[in-house]
Amino acid sequence: MKWAPAECRRGDMIRIRLGSFYHYGVFVSEDEVIQFGYPPLPEFKEKNEKITVVSVSIDEFACGKIVETPTLDRRERKKRRPVEETVSFARSRLGEGGYNIIHNNCEHFANECVFGERRSEQEDTAREFWQRMFGKSGS
Repeated sequence: MKWAPAECRRGDMIRIRLGSFYHYGVFVSEDEVIQFGYPPLPEFKEKNEKITVVSVSIDEFACGKIVETPTLDRRERKKRRPVEETVSFARSRLGEGGYNIIHNNCEHFANECVFGERRSEQEDTAREFWQRMFGKSGS
């Protein structure tokens, strides 16, 4: 999946860069982006005391950062859920908790909404780094 700044379309998985990592959500409209928790920034400290799936505006999601959307390859387009199914699934999760920065984060959420598969490239990258540094027996 290749990411770049582009116009958001209903049902798109979107992201913003926050230093060395990303925060993900599902774009519904300018008034509704569904995300798992708020970005881990000081201004959201109180809102992130209990992390749940929430709906915010695109401006609140972006936090002044550049919003990126993916260009899907052929395989990814085939796996992608229909737009209304993506939106419906994301909305069905509103209020849900269980956040875990490694195993159940905003990227897992967005991938599950769009592709029906909970996964996180950030988790995969961290796991690969850990295995290179400490060997497979450390997992």
